[in-house]
Amino acid sequence: MNPSSSSSSSDAIDPSSSTPAHVIVGAGAVGSGTASRLADAGHRVRVITRSGSGPEHANVERVAADASDQARLVALTQGARSLYNCANPPYDQWVTDWPPLAASLLVTAGVTGARLITMSNLYGYAATTEPMRSTDSLAAPTRKGAIRERMWNDAIAAHDAGRVRATELRASDYFGPGLGESAHLGDRVVPNVLSGRNVRVLGDPDAPHSWTYIGDVCAALATLGTDDRSLGRAWHVPTGPARSARQMVDAISAAAGTDPVATRSIPKAVLKIAGVFVPVMREVLEVQYQFEDAFIIDASDTEATFGLRPTPLDEQLKETIAGYR
Repeated sequence: MNPSSSSSSSDAIDPSSSTPAHVIVGAGAVGSGTASRLADAGHRVRVITRSGSGPEHANVERVAADASDQARLVALTQGARSLYNCANPPYDQWVTDWPPLAASLLVTAGVTGARLITMSNLYGYAATTEPMRSTDSLAAPTRKGAIRERMWNDAIAAHDAGRVRATELRASDYFGPGLGESAHLGDRVVPNVLSGRNVRVLGDPDAPHSWTYIGDVCAALATLGTDDRSLGRAWHVPTGPARSARQMVDAISAAAGTDPVATRSIPKAVLKIAGVFVPVMREVLEVQYQFEDAFIIDASDTEATFGLRPTPLDEQLKETIAGYR
């Protein structure tokens, strides 16, 4: 579904108004990509980051502000139809950064009446090798997963009590252009493949894993933010068939026309030693279970409800390689 053809036509631009229909907190790959999609579809968008960054577009206003400042966020969201949580605190600062930010977003949605659309992941589910569905109960096995679980429990409780209108979109690990070092198949893998260098990955290189394309994340988020059918529950981003890290590396190499490279696991001992000195590596160790066995997402209900489909792998590869080159 295209955001411009949603069930909420009042989200479209009113040329006489400077009030944005959509307010997006965060300007990473997801926040910027979603803002661009909405803007291209004719919606007025305000992007909020501490630095004032975001995509350059005639329908996008970029504002420098701290979204954890509740009064400021309320002022910036007044009159908006939807408020998107696309923030991404540093991986090793989730415990301190997420609670005040999530609380500010939740209160702001309640005060302004804007829909709250939260971008999330699969950390909240119990460790399992079965396909994860958006209707599964949350039972986070890690500290970071517990943070995500608590955020959703707070949001859905407020929704059920009639204080807010909320939904959440969950994706598996991202794949695609512009993701940087934080993505497991990002800067630490794709440039190596393109230059013929061997790669190291987390966990078992042959474990089936769902890789969610970044373009599909943004498309699904824009759809949920413009369609009231999304409210009151969580959804998964349509994602292609699970492939191992080795299969993905081989696919990138084949699509790029480069010589095949070896894909090996990062030794656990190396990760543990690095974790002593690098805080982010300590956090990575906590979610290593997701790469040791099958880790698969099921988004069939999202596809059936909204008519969304995952981007074909050949298109994903083409756009990703072009982005890196």
